[in-house]
Amino acid sequence: MSELPEMPAPQIRERIAFGSSGWPVLAGAIAGVLVSIAVFVVGAVQSDDGNVGAGIGLIVLSVLLLLVSLFAAGGLTPVAPGEARVLQLLGRYTGTVRTDGLRWVNPLTRRRRVSTRIRNHETDILKVNDADGNPIEIAAVVVWQVEDTARAVFEVDDFIEFVAIQTETAVRHIANSYPYDTHEPGTLSLRDNADEITARLSEEIGVRVASAGVEIIESRLTRLAYAPEIAQAMLRRQQASAVVAARTRIVEGAVGMVEMALQRLADNDVVELDEERKAAMVSNLLVVLCGDRDAQPVVNTGSLYS
Repeated sequence: MSELPEMPAPQIRERIAFGSSGWPVLAGAIAGVLVSIAVFVVGAVQSDDGNVGAGIGLIVLSVLLLLVSLFAAGGLTPVAPGEARVLQLLGRYTGTVRTDGLRWVNPLTRRRRVSTRIRNHETDILKVNDADGNPIEIAAVVVWQVEDTARAVFEVDDFIEFVAIQTETAVRHIANSYPYDTHEPGTLSLRDNADEITARLSEEIGVRVASAGVEIIESRLTRLAYAPEIAQAMLRRQQASAVVAARTRIVEGAVGMVEMALQRLADNDVVELDEERKAAMVSNLLVVLCGDRDAQPVVNTGSLYS
């Protein structure tokens, strides 16, 4: 069994960020802009009428109200389904927004979009050596999803590239740990134990990418074959092994049938055979049952012994 790697423990975990619905803030920001425009117009009219002090005060007030409205509107953040926003204030992680819709957060925060949708990653066809040293070609597809957005953003540089590299590493490790094919009972092989191998592949990839906040949903081998330079030789070996296995089954069945025939003849007193005739009968039956061509019957018109 392949050994699972030891990855560093994550230093940060996802938490829910402070936020609220953005629609009231949007309505307030629009109202603030409209009111600031109205106050600016009134201030300008006051200045034209000679009330310069009051006019300038209203104009300054309108500018401040406009700036406050725009500042508040800067915190509006649309969140689509299947996405999250990771918030960072002055370099410090402050939380993650997962609720979809128009949300409002601290306008000073940096908001990074992270997709939480289910994704596929298919490796290239890799040429590696199996546990017996035979070169094989192998590829796999992995279904994964971001589970912890904080770890995905802050624990690794690029979590998508990280998943791709770790998946390829795990596929190579699994291929090196098991033989392509084996006839020994109780030994796992890449070809004959696909379910067990893919389960261990999923487990190893999951351990490797857990520090990046990624969950592995499923993995499957999409290609598994001997490398072209040894494919013909391995095919002949497989054919020879299949022939030997088939012959073994045939011989086992033929011996059982001969034993049954001799036992039935003896139980029913059909004929009495000495050891020499039993041996001849066994030989003839085995030739008929184990031969790869149809037997040609010979009719004996004499006695049993001539």
